Amino acid sequence: MAYVNKKRPYKKEYQQQKSREEHSNRMERQKLRRKVDKNGKDANGNGVADKREGKDLAHKKPLSKGGSNKDGYTVQSKSNNRSFKRNSDSSIKNKQYLANK
Repeated sequence: MAYVNKKRPYKKEYQQQKSREEHSNRMERQKLRRKVDKNGKDANGNGVADKREGKDLAHKKPLSKGGSNKDGYTVQSKSNNRSFKRNSDSSIKNKQYLANK
């Protein structure tokens, strides 16, 4: 159990996230979700576009590999979008996956 005797350093954690570019990547993901929800049909009125319901928006070129919303996206099941098989140097094993999307 962390931070039992002292306060959690939220400011420091936030600065670390920004330095690792986690913040900008999270903002890209949020912008894409908001764009799809705004432009998509929402039959049940819960604020989430029907085509995105229970799914993830996968960037065609992953944000971790320098992608952006401009590179396009696909709607995938959560289990398919969570990660790719990787080499020991953290590169994606099957580069054809990115070429097919």
